[in-house]
Amino acid sequence: MSDTEENPPEETRENGETEKEEEEEEYNPREEEEMSGEEEEMRGEEEEMRGEEEEMRGEDMRGEEEEMGGEDMRGEEEEMGREDMGGEEEEMGGEDMRREEEGMRGEEEEMGEEEMRREEEMRGEEEEMRGEEEEMGEEDMRREEEEMRGEDMRREEEEMGEEDMRREEEERRGEEEEMGGEDMRREEEEMRGEDMRREEEEMRGGEMRREEEEMGEEEMRGEEMREEEEEMGGGEERGEEEEKIWEGKESSEEEKSEEKEISKGTGGEEEDKEEEEEEYIGESKEGREEEEKEKSGEWEKEEEGIALKKAERKTGKAQEERKKKSKKPIQVDDIVISSDPPQSSSSLSSSHSHSPEVSEIYKDVSMTVDNIEEATIGSQEETGQKPEDISAQDEARFRKLSFSLDERQRLFQSKELSAEESLVSISTEDTLFQKEEDSKVYPLSMTWSFGWNSSLPVYYMREDRRVILYICGHTAVIYDVFRNTQYHLQGHPNIISCLCVSEDKRWIATADEGPDCLIIIWDAFTGIPVHTIFDSCPDGNGIRSIAITRDSKFLATISDSETQKVCIWKWTLAVETPACTLELPKEYGFQENLIFNPANNKEMVSNSKTQAIYYCWFEDKGILVHSAPLLTEKTFNKLVGKFSQSIFHLKLPQVLSATKEGKMVVWDIHYPPSSSTTATTTTTTSSSSSSADSVSAFPFIKPRKLVHLQKEAITVLTTVDSYIVTGDIKGNIKFYDHTLSVVNWYSNFKLSAIRTLSFSKTLPSPPTEKSNLPTDCTLRGDLFVVRNFIIGTSDATVYHMTVDGTKLEKLFVEPRDAVYAVSCHPYQPLIAVGSVCGMIKVWDFEKKVYLFSRAFEKGLGVQCLTYNPEGALLGAGFTEGTVYILDAMSLENECSEPFKYSKSSVSHVSFSHDSNYMATADTNFTVAVYIVVVKSGQRVWEYLARLRSHRNSIRSLLFGVHLDSNEPRLLSLGKDRFLIEYNLLKSYKDHLEVLDIHRTDQGNYPTCMIWYPPLTKELFLLICNSGYKVKLFNATTKMCRKTLLGPAYGSPIEHAQVLPVKSTLELQKRYLVFINKDKVGLQILPVDGNPHKTCAIVCHPNGVAGMALSHDGRFAFTAGGQDRSVVQWKINLGALEAAVSLGGEDLTPFYGLVSGGREGKFYRELEDYFYYSQIRSQGIDTMETRQVSEHICLSELPYVMRAIGFYPSEEKIEDMFNEIKFSEYVDTGKLIDKINLPDFLKVYLNHRPPFGNTMDGIQYSFDVLGFTNSEGKKAIRREDFLNLLLTKGEHMTEEEMFDCFATLFGLTPEGWKSEPAATCLKGPEICLQKELPEEITAEIFTTEILGLTLSDSSEQLNQ
Repeated sequence: MSDTEENPPEETRENGETEKEEEEEEYNPREEEEMSGEEEEMRGEEEEMRGEEEEMRGEDMRGEEEEMGGEDMRGEEEEMGREDMGGEEEEMGGEDMRREEEGMRGEEEEMGEEEMRREEEMRGEEEEMRGEEEEMGEEDMRREEEEMRGEDMRREEEEMGEEDMRREEEERRGEEEEMGGEDMRREEEEMRGEDMRREEEEMRGGEMRREEEEMGEEEMRGEEMREEEEEMGGGEERGEEEEKIWEGKESSEEEKSEEKEISKGTGGEEEDKEEEEEEYIGESKEGREEEEKEKSGEWEKEEEGIALKKAERKTGKAQEERKKKSKKPIQVDDIVISSDPPQSSSSLSSSHSHSPEVSEIYKDVSMTVDNIEEATIGSQEETGQKPEDISAQDEARFRKLSFSLDERQRLFQSKELSAEESLVSISTEDTLFQKEEDSKVYPLSMTWSFGWNSSLPVYYMREDRRVILYICGHTAVIYDVFRNTQYHLQGHPNIISCLCVSEDKRWIATADEGPDCLIIIWDAFTGIPVHTIFDSCPDGNGIRSIAITRDSKFLATISDSETQKVCIWKWTLAVETPACTLELPKEYGFQENLIFNPANNKEMVSNSKTQAIYYCWFEDKGILVHSAPLLTEKTFNKLVGKFSQSIFHLKLPQVLSATKEGKMVVWDIHYPPSSSTTATTTTTTSSSSSSADSVSAFPFIKPRKLVHLQKEAITVLTTVDSYIVTGDIKGNIKFYDHTLSVVNWYSNFKLSAIRTLSFSKTLPSPPTEKSNLPTDCTLRGDLFVVRNFIIGTSDATVYHMTVDGTKLEKLFVEPRDAVYAVSCHPYQPLIAVGSVCGMIKVWDFEKKVYLFSRAFEKGLGVQCLTYNPEGALLGAGFTEGTVYILDAMSLENECSEPFKYSKSSVSHVSFSHDSNYMATADTNFTVAVYIVVVKSGQRVWEYLARLRSHRNSIRSLLFGVHLDSNEPRLLSLGKDRFLIEYNLLKSYKDHLEVLDIHRTDQGNYPTCMIWYPPLTKELFLLICNSGYKVKLFNATTKMCRKTLLGPAYGSPIEHAQVLPVKSTLELQKRYLVFINKDKVGLQILPVDGNPHKTCAIVCHPNGVAGMALSHDGRFAFTAGGQDRSVVQWKINLGALEAAVSLGGEDLTPFYGLVSGGREGKFYRELEDYFYYSQIRSQGIDTMETRQVSEHICLSELPYVMRAIGFYPSEEKIEDMFNEIKFSEYVDTGKLIDKINLPDFLKVYLNHRPPFGNTMDGIQYSFDVLGFTNSEGKKAIRREDFLNLLLTKGEHMTEEEMFDCFATLFGLTPEGWKSEPAATCLKGPEICLQKELPEEITAEIFTTEILGLTLSDSSEQLNQ
């Protein structure tokens, strides 16, 4: 991450350079026009000199070159060097441009064979000269360079004329002064090379032209670059430049990135020099490579690549300058999101790859060389040029090198940079609520959240739209008050335990508590999670407190574990591990509040109820030290009280801690001398004021004084602008200056205890004549000016305070206690929500508008709510046993007095279809019935009777209708596994008649019951149980007709309802909405065990308390209980149907439920057992012709089930038989006595345990039936074990028991009662006493008696 701090000297220099660059950029549009003029002039000169050039070819030119002496050339060059180069040094301010021009002149004449030989000699001299360059002065270097040029320069002056040459140099010098920048200088060099090369072609004639075609333009450019590199080394300036080059190479990419960030806005001289030097070195290397390729005839292949690289460099420079004047593509509010410091645009892609979230937002912003080459070739094709068109080579090369800056910029803009495509980088405050609704890809999606966690802060995000942030369960909600819209930040698997917001309100950090806890950093403008930290607290229960620095670069967290850990995270680098960790001693207490020093992001303070801790982070050493002096009553000889919150002083090096006694503890921060700090090399991770060594080495705090501010306990302590702000338990809000003198307060609003204060990021407007600001408490009586703020109170109310006019506005009031009750109106978009705090609120869930509410007296907590079928009444059951019948529209009592017949919490309320009966169930397993009677012409509710009909908690209370009449019927289902129906017609005052009792399960207990929709001719009751099974019972006979595998999402179904339909056309396609421990889900009816016909989503991680469905079936509502929220879910049935179609048809989904699938070993064994059972049923030893079919008789079904590892009880076997026998009875009137293989597979999958046989079930039985033996294990004695088998549960006969043991011990080869000859001949007692141990434990019973093996990786049993 780049350093964003400003340096004043750099700023001055950069501002100056900015003016210079602006002047240089004014001449850019004229660059190509001036170059075109030069080209025309040079062409005219070439025509005049063409005749002379024809005579200077072949051997004459070589002879002339040999006759020319070195001394004459030196004298001529000295004369020309003093004239041409001296003026250039004065105007250019350096030696670089003069040497470039000399190099070009030398290149123009070195074309003959002698020139090539001389060139090789010069190369050797250049290598020797590089060693001497730093010792030689400027004059010595110039003399050596003049000697190296030889007679080539003199010959040029004779042929072209000294005046022409001077004129060209003056023109070019003027152009260089106008252009000045690096881009223009490079283009001028390329233009000069083009012009001089054309001139040389005319001078040398045919032979020289052929040589030029072989060597090409790139050789000349390579010579030019080599000469420039050589000349750059002369004098003191070359030494400095060379030192900078090597320093730039050796320095880390991070340092270069920071220097670029500092000078990025203005582009100073140092940056230009560094880039120019890197350019020269790169060009020199390219020149040497091209020279080698020239010798092998490869220059034509590399020509276009070199030109495109130069175009890329120029385009990149222009693009960089354009970005400097606009916004930074990778920076958002000076926060660079990357895993390493931004070295270059091309490195951003790899640096962001460390974080999946960040890499999706900040992608590679560079344009690769391949892209530029492709784009440039495309431009060539548009102009009609072909790379291999040698006849038009000169014009094509010139066109390439003069590729206009505007065209290159348009080229880059056409390849839209991915950083600019990122929502995070281009978003504004309005982006969040301008987002379109997400496509309907989820069957259930959150649309609204009722309630908020008042234990956590609420933040004022934006004042103009009054946007606030708060927590609701495991979701962070951004709420636009004016538009009445919510945006949900979803991603946490557990309840959010803490959050913080950056100073500019751009970044939101949330953390949760529980297994697999997460820390997520969100972009407040888009709602996008820019970074997620996994496994932030692997040893604890999650995160207790979180804080962010003022510059948003660092996060700090305190874990929620027995031994707390403080961690600092460099979240902008997309790392998964903390930069520093500190483990706190237990004696410090449970630290709950954490905050950074706004003036120094290396300092923090936290506090528990008894101890405040100061932290100082030494980033370079990677350690976090702390100071935690113990504060007692003896410290100040006064009662201090328990700490509530701590902050840093606004102006002084102090820490302030507020207490429950209304006092403020002032701590002084003592900093060690800088020498001791720098000299310390210890790796200690903590310090205490009690240690002399630590005190001398690290900062620490000491209590300074105790200030008694008020009598009321201080609950909130924060700062804003120049004020220290407190909120107390009486609802008072006070503002103090830095001396802790009160400035203003608000105490006349009669608020509850203040929980949170959050100020707007918008500065207050200056006072005007129309302002109605209060005056402060000072003697001057100045106007009190402060930002508007949000207030959160302990009664879950949120207020907005407008300081100008002292206007307090209530934004919303939510339940402050657990929410268990929720019910939807039968035909209006209304939802009633009841809380344990005694409040009932009614909302319009379509408009998201609160309508009305009622708060009951203290001690009455709402436990359950139900509308009657007409929607006129609302039945309410309370925690202390009271039952109210309320008017649905006013919440007034329908009866004069509530019913108080129960002494425990009322858990269920239900109305009959005609609203003549109401039934309730309480936690004392009692069912009570109320009836409507007519008195004096008015319908009045009266108590009828009550009965304690169950032995365990009542899970469902359901009204129905008799098939032969319109009379209501009442049923209750208990955890005691009993389904009880009551006879309402025969019941009378204080007597509730029971019609029948049926047991629904044998091992598992039922969880809920509903009426199955009329999808078949037979009417069913649908009962879910704790074994993840869904059972259908005949509504009249109570016979179990079908057992099916239900949704298995970590816990069994707790409550279910059939989704209402909008029209009769939808009656044949019905859906079930269910909740389990923490999820809400959908199930397509009819249930058949297909796992693809169901889905679920986490709705309340700490537990779902209730569920309701809207009258039109569009929404589901879930109550979160302890998280104090109700969530509205939009139902999208199309997405669920699509998932079912993807799962396959017929038996395809069921094959996936068995190990190995259709082609696996298990299914093949099942086929073998299936057909073997046919042989067994026909007799193993029969000699008759066997009849092979696709079916087996029902009597063989238990044996095949047991053979493949499923051991059903006799009751389950009976349920299987009934399910198969009566499967077609309603339609055909016939009973089925056989089953085929596909149907057998479905029966097996629906009846078997969903997670296989586990040791837990067997161990539970031994825990209940056994005793603790000498080894501390639960065991059953052999005699007791045999007695239990003969007398308890589905007891066996002695013959059955001995046959079973004989089979298990291998005494019967063909199985239980398979053949008469297999009967054990020995006495049963002798046989069992020999085979069974005296004490039987769960492990012995499983492994030695049943012969099963335990899997090492799990507790599942294998056959």
